[in-house]
Amino acid sequence: MNVHQTPEPAIEATQKLPADRMALLFTVMLVTAAGNTAMQSVMPAIGTRLGVADFWVSLAYSWSALLWMVCAPRWARMSDRRGRKALMNLGLIGFISSFALCGLTLMAGLHGYLSALWTMLIFALFRSLYGGLGSAGPPAVQAYVAARTSRAERTQALSMISSSFGLGTVIGPALAPLIILPFLGLPSPFFVFAAFGLLVVVTLKLRLPDDTPSYAARGRLVSEPMSSGAAGEVYDADQHDAEREAPAPLTQRLSWRDARLRPWLIAGLVGGHANAMILGLVGFMLLDRLDLRATPELAAGPTGLVLMAGAFATLLAQWGLIPYLKMGPRNSTLWGVALAAGGCTMVAFSESLNAITLGFAIASLGFGLFRPGFTAGASLAVTRAEQGQVAGIVASVNGAAYIVAPAIGVWLYNIAPLESFAIIIGLCMFVLVWGRKALQADEVLVQPG
Repeated sequence: MNVHQTPEPAIEATQKLPADRMALLFTVMLVTAAGNTAMQSVMPAIGTRLGVADFWVSLAYSWSALLWMVCAPRWARMSDRRGRKALMNLGLIGFISSFALCGLTLMAGLHGYLSALWTMLIFALFRSLYGGLGSAGPPAVQAYVAARTSRAERTQALSMISSSFGLGTVIGPALAPLIILPFLGLPSPFFVFAAFGLLVVVTLKLRLPDDTPSYAARGRLVSEPMSSGAAGEVYDADQHDAEREAPAPLTQRLSWRDARLRPWLIAGLVGGHANAMILGLVGFMLLDRLDLRATPELAAGPTGLVLMAGAFATLLAQWGLIPYLKMGPRNSTLWGVALAAGGCTMVAFSESLNAITLGFAIASLGFGLFRPGFTAGASLAVTRAEQGQVAGIVASVNGAAYIVAPAIGVWLYNIAPLESFAIIIGLCMFVLVWGRKALQADEVLVQPG
């Protein structure tokens, strides 16, 4: 069989991508997100078994969020010059190498070949491959689809690709406890998902035609996939075609301090930190509430269940409630943080797995309403010509919340468990009370220009 694929000509896209190619691109995004959230399910147990303080475990794997935020915009710009398939391969290689090397490092630590300190330092080093190189994949996938679908098909195709990120956040925690193999132990999900990634990259090499980067179609930026995080960004098909057909008008550089954006960005940053904090500490909290510190290997199942429930609730909000209820940005943001505060309160005072799962699902449902709300509000606050700039700012706000907030949440939880939840709930209530005055009403928040 001739496996060599000749590059496709750079032609104006007038049709939809074949189903097999769409399935392959969907899988690229799915494996990336599922692997990352599966890791979240087992790391609290691994850290406990190593005897590493919860704070350092959380800090070690939240470090990649900073690299993702810094590197993703550069990869998105580079995809037009280097080709989208090449960037997809780079992203998958970063994912595979990071997971395989992190898994080997953790195994060495668990078997006593490395001290706990060196295990976490080397783990953090190899984890940087995911944030630095893995972030090349999602923008490249979106750009590949955008360049090869017609105006009528593009939004639906990109929505499907974007949904794979959200679906992965559900699948990862569900699979994690099921793929802990006796001969590999708790790091098993790292090796299993590295193997999945290797299978995908080989299939990509054989089945996806190369692209000639002689035309622009840049993928929207998404934050690093986390359980109960946002499902992703979707193109506006009309806007994309308009940008490609005519040069964008000259606009001033959009500032974070812009009066139109400031209320939405403050809401996004404060609420995003509340979301990241509870997400960071919930796995460690389960070890304590379920009395599993002495047997942490039993915690992967309950942790996966709670994270899966949260991810499913997030998708229910973003794919179901917002479209069905036709919620505007302000209502979505305020109702979201109100629900999140209620769910976090329930988690704070729950002792059983079922009650914690329900509370975390309610909190995630709220955050699932909140994130699209502030994102849409920021977008509608500026002109069409400024949409590219505001998308980058919003992506940075989403990513910034995951740089230190998970580690801070764990640190506060270890010092004063209930008080840490009080801070999370207080952040949500600040957005609710302050946002009622500061955020523009949905009735008058219309797209300028």
